[in-house]
Amino acid sequence: MISLDAFSPVEMKDGAFLREIFTRYPQIHSENNFTTMIAWQGYSDYSYAYLNGTLLISAVIGEERLFHAPIGPRNPDLLRDLLRLAVGTGGNRPFYIFDRPTRDWILHELPTLRLHADREFFDYIYLTGDLAHLPGKRYVGIRQHINKFNRNCSFSVETFTEDNLPEVIDFLNKWCEWKHCEENEILAHEKTAVLYCIEHLAELGLEGLFIRVDGKISALSVYEGMSDDMALIHFEKGLPDCEGNYKIINQETARYIEEHKGYAFINRESDLGLPGLRDAKLRYYPHHFAEVWHAEKEDIVRALSEESS
Repeated sequence: MISLDAFSPVEMKDGAFLREIFTRYPQIHSENNFTTMIAWQGYSDYSYAYLNGTLLISAVIGEERLFHAPIGPRNPDLLRDLLRLAVGTGGNRPFYIFDRPTRDWILHELPTLRLHADREFFDYIYLTGDLAHLPGKRYVGIRQHINKFNRNCSFSVETFTEDNLPEVIDFLNKWCEWKHCEENEILAHEKTAVLYCIEHLAELGLEGLFIRVDGKISALSVYEGMSDDMALIHFEKGLPDCEGNYKIINQETARYIEEHKGYAFINRESDLGLPGLRDAKLRYYPHHFAEVWHAEKEDIVRALSEESS
């Protein structure tokens, strides 16, 4: 049986080891990503275990513990042990799955296990070329907004360098003042996460891009390569100084990734169930989603008991 004693907190020194596993078993959802785990450690309290060549990830959000589906070789006994640990130590939704092949394998092992789709946590995955060029009639509205921005705002594009990182940090502090981060728990943790990423940019293998309007940073993005064919946008932030700057940083980041990195897809993370954010992400017509499912405690208990009866 697995116990929580097998799990260790995620620390920066674990980066090379965890990234190597994610390279061997490529992931498509931003939750199974080392940068996400280390940057949001203060919010999600990630820990991991490595057993029989398989990576197990746990997180504690608030007072609720949850577990990710195993990453590695398909091991039915380890899966069942993990589910029992989830029942014994987790919250009401103690088990999450972040890709369809793993979902299908788990349902093959436990056909009666009821799984619930978590639409608000689906990551949006786009063709890089679509975001870079906005082709065809369906993007006409976005192109019109960009044309309006270009008429009203003169801008330049720069990549993050050691010389301009202090300016990036100053921009993020201004963004948080505008958004009143300290009054919102999630935004406060997001401020901590994005500043951690900037301060450890090279160590985490991250890159960034910003647009400058009237000499000042107006919007920025922070990203990395997540797999051989996909980039992951961790953060995208803008100030209300020139309407349309979010559309510009989105397009300019995609253009840079297409030209200099060659990733076919861009993952822009989830909408968290926020209607405005969902509408904005859908307007860019995702190619597909990185889907998410969870199992509730009572459903896991039922499926395991039915199997043994």
